[in-house]
Amino acid sequence: MWSTTPRRIGLLLALLGLLAACDDKSQHPPQRAVVSNAMPSDPALAQLYDSSCKLCHANPASGAPLTGDSHAWSPRVAQGADTLLDHTLNGYNGMPPMGLCMQCSQEQFLGLISFMAGVHIQ
Repeated sequence: MWSTTPRRIGLLLALLGLLAACDDKSQHPPQRAVVSNAMPSDPALAQLYDSSCKLCHANPASGAPLTGDSHAWSPRVAQGADTLLDHTLNGYNGMPPMGLCMQCSQEQFLGLISFMAGVHIQ
């Protein structure tokens, strides 16, 4: 039987660390430089994104799904436009109501979500 000596615990932790380093790199979010420089092609949406969405959706520490991270956005998009709009308008978890864009229309929110998720939301 294994005894729980500090050395064996250390070896086990080292092995677990090595195994964790072998994960599939394709599932990691986009690089921060790419995320922080991404902007919608529409100038009006770019201004709204820059003044409200970018603060969280280009910052990995925020916990928000990063712009362009299809893996993180996929389950959210699967919930449909009505749910995405509801979460945007009313807030959800750490997302503040209206996403800090009090002047945005529903169409603008859908455009911003489409840009961040990388898919067209209707």
